[in-house]
Amino acid sequence: MTEGTISAAAEGGDTLTRLEQEGEIAADYLEGLLDIADLDGDIDMDVEADRAAVSIISDGGSRDLQKLVGRDGEVLEALQELTRLAVHRETGDRSRLMLDIAGFRAKKRTELAELGAKAADEVKSTGAPVKLDPMTPFERKVVHDAVAAAGLRSESEGEEPQRFVVVLPA
Repeated sequence: MTEGTISAAAEGGDTLTRLEQEGEIAADYLEGLLDIADLDGDIDMDVEADRAAVSIISDGGSRDLQKLVGRDGEVLEALQELTRLAVHRETGDRSRLMLDIAGFRAKKRTELAELGAKAADEVKSTGAPVKLDPMTPFERKVVHDAVAAAGLRSESEGEEPQRFVVVLPA
């Protein structure tokens, strides 16, 4: 190994350690939240795509956890931001942590990937750009990835909260 390879490997290990620390801080914060709200849930931590990923899951029915998801994931988005702020307060670094509750975000990711693939198929068959409905940054990212996987390109247009994806011909 060369010196550059060793430092790159060490840097990768440092990043993994930092992301695991973010996950631990987030888990502690969310445990406290669950206790305060008197809700049952287990916390699962992982590192996915260079970001900490924390999930709150329930063994029984996830009915109680749906309160933490809210309508269209609005409460989930707010809790994710609060959790990121808790991590920032402890580490001093901005966090890109992703929070999922009761599998909401995982299910949404699957639906959005299908939407992106369907829009890409439409653009391939018609040759005309397709504009999708406004989405959150997370949702747009999933659609952009699905469109890229289909071999096309896409762009985000508009201003928040009305920002949307346009799928373009190759």
